[in-house]
Amino acid sequence: LCGAHFLDLSRTPTMSKSKNHTAHNQNRKAHRNGLKKPRTFKSASLKGVDPKYQRNMRFAKRGSRAIKLAAAEK
Repeated sequence: LCGAHFLDLSRTPTMSKSKNHTAHNQNRKAHRNGLKKPRTFKSASLKGVDPKYQRNMRFAKRGSRAIKLAAAEK
């Protein structure tokens, strides 16, 4: 009797499923409201960027802004 519960034939399914997957109607559903392009943003997120690089970029932006202002005043 040790391990006889593994051979219980009364629990086996009588029929197997025939269809596991179908893509029927998925294309129509996707196109009903139109396929949307991903939104493009003006500037990419700086999340996860090296802090040393971010700090340098901030100073560089500040410097280039000062150069543009000086050129506009002349």
